[in-house]
Amino acid sequence: MVDSTTTRYAPALLGMCHKMTQQPLSYRDAGVDIDAGDELVERIKPFAGKTLREGVLRGIGGFGALFEVPKRYREPVLVAGTDGVGTKLRLAFQLHHHDTIGIDLVAMSVNDILVQGAEPLFFLDYLACGKLDVGTAARVVKGIARGCELAGCALIGGETAEMPGMYPEGEYDLAGFAVGAVEKSAIIDGSTITPGDVILGLPSSGAHSNGYSLLRKIIVRSGADLKAPFDGDLTLADAVMAPTRIYVQPLLALIRALPVKGMAHITGGGLTGNVPRILPDGVRAEIAQAAWQRPKLFDWLQQEGGVVDGEMHRVFNCGIGMVAVVARESVQQALQVLHDAGEPAMVIGSIKPRSEGEAPTVVV
Repeated sequence: MVDSTTTRYAPALLGMCHKMTQQPLSYRDAGVDIDAGDELVERIKPFAGKTLREGVLRGIGGFGALFEVPKRYREPVLVAGTDGVGTKLRLAFQLHHHDTIGIDLVAMSVNDILVQGAEPLFFLDYLACGKLDVGTAARVVKGIARGCELAGCALIGGETAEMPGMYPEGEYDLAGFAVGAVEKSAIIDGSTITPGDVILGLPSSGAHSNGYSLLRKIIVRSGADLKAPFDGDLTLADAVMAPTRIYVQPLLALIRALPVKGMAHITGGGLTGNVPRILPDGVRAEIAQAAWQRPKLFDWLQQEGGVVDGEMHRVFNCGIGMVAVVARESVQQALQVLHDAGEPAMVIGSIKPRSEGEAPTVVV
């Protein structure tokens, strides 16, 4: 007589025996290396240590970073901004250029909060990849720390996410955010801008981190060799990978010296898309293209891509990375303050009355 119970469960018992003979799985077998993540944390701690400033209570390593708003603020308003570096990352992968992409990341956020008069206080980053390359990640974070140093803010935390199957080999995504503070009475919002005010332009280092989808398409169409000489000792790769400028220190010096009516970070949208964001109703900005020397990179992009003027000023910064609006009587003092802070600013336009139907910003 057959034991029905044994017969019924025999296949299941055989399966269990088979599983018991297999090697036990670990997180590393699934593609996540915890040890590599721990190694990265230890390697980046010295970089973050160089960015420490007043207010940091606890930084990298904890579940959350702690920061105390400096007591010199009477009515502090927190200003936050977040961003990435867009498709400039694709060129970073192609060129194995990972050392300054972190500066771009910091610049995009700290410059954004700066235009409202905020002093950047701290920054956190997020790096995601399919498989963590500790060496590459350390180079990226070292650049982030350098950007924080330039901005005077602390790198107090972040996240490195290793997600197998989510990203192609050798690629990663990068994002971050900055938090700053400004006195409530000193917020800069453009509301006091009036006809007769003067527009100052602060030069860019190149395309910064915007317009790279079009920029890369132009490179492909032109068939250009990125490693070939382009402008003096610079190659085309040098020109397109130049890190975004961080304007924090010179513009904070300007804000402390005299009333600044408005500032605009010239990112995606170019001059004609970003300057209107700070203009009150009834005024327009007239910018003179001849007021500054456009970097060779933009001349090359326009020629090789057949890009019309309007599109150039709507996509790229065209050599002006930041704009500040001041009263006419403050122009010379403003230029001197910026010059003393190492910033070669120039007058690039003025504020005029705006009639119905007129564009809020024109480049002539």
